[in-house]
Amino acid sequence: MRENGVLEEALRRLHHTGPERRGRLSNHGPMVVEALAHGGQQARVHRWLDRYQHRTEEPLPRRSPIVAEDWRLALGDPGRLADWTDHFTRAVEAEPWRDLLVRWWPRLLPGLLGGSTHPTIRVGHAVRALRAWEAGPDPDPECGRVRRAELAHGLAYWAARHHPVPGLRYGSRRERAGAALEATPPVPDPRGPYPARVAQVETVPRWPASPPRPERVPGALTELVTAAVRRYARHAEGDPVMLVHAATAPEAVRRVLPELPPALWVPSLYGAWRASASVTAAYPAHGVLPRRSVEPYAEEELLARAATHGDAHTVKFTDTAVEVLARSPGDGDILLAVERARELIDPAE
Repeated sequence: MRENGVLEEALRRLHHTGPERRGRLSNHGPMVVEALAHGGQQARVHRWLDRYQHRTEEPLPRRSPIVAEDWRLALGDPGRLADWTDHFTRAVEAEPWRDLLVRWWPRLLPGLLGGSTHPTIRVGHAVRALRAWEAGPDPDPECGRVRRAELAHGLAYWAARHHPVPGLRYGSRRERAGAALEATPPVPDPRGPYPARVAQVETVPRWPASPPRPERVPGALTELVTAAVRRYARHAEGDPVMLVHAATAPEAVRRVLPELPPALWVPSLYGAWRASASVTAAYPAHGVLPRRSVEPYAEEELLARAATHGDAHTVKFTDTAVEVLARSPGDGDILLAVERARELIDPAE
């Protein structure tokens, strides 16, 4: 990622807005601007944000401070979004950001499905941005402050939208992530909004088939993300927007994993799998889209085309697909999945 302050400028604009609009729809701005900046599209960041700004709203008002004794009472309460933001904004400047992340990750992980998985995805983008800032030749302290603030906003959103799904059971074992996604049973009534659909998910295949050793978790997460992107190329018509999250949610966990102690890796893998499988179950496709060959593009060109399309989910899905292509150059199914997102998701207004 080439540093020139564009990401920080965009995040400052967005930190004056709330994480949602119209009661439940996510503010995708912070995730998209990070994806574009990371992918070498700095020149497009503010143009994209100018087009998107009308989709943002003011933050909710504060209610009461979150204190150590009562944070569990505020967990999962979207009315406390501003209080959670204040809490994490103070905390991220009071201790190293990794320590804060490690302490809160196991508390928040059971609620990964809350907010349509967007809070976790936002945290994944924030962690990647912080890691890139630290790896720079001369990290600007002010840039670090803005990126830490973005992590605070992401954690706050996750805490406010924390929504565990109790009673999820494991069914038959599957050795490979792709086979497990294909074997995921659809919900009985695949209609209505996301919360109603996800609440119907009762059973998902057991994957991995047996608990892996921690050192195998990074490879398993990579396998899951790759399988979800490839599956999108064939089944995106189930819901071209919502099925994006079957890939972008586990990709967020994969991005955070290096900052977590190995003791948290296996639970993180299972959390990512439950999220990906639940989204897959909630939005079943009625048929299989045909395969076709797709002209290969350079990674930066793929992101440029996504930015021109303008839809936030298209950009974020392309960002995840580019990460997969870096490990599997020229993979035709991945390239087709990117093309399908641009074709099936409506361009931004």
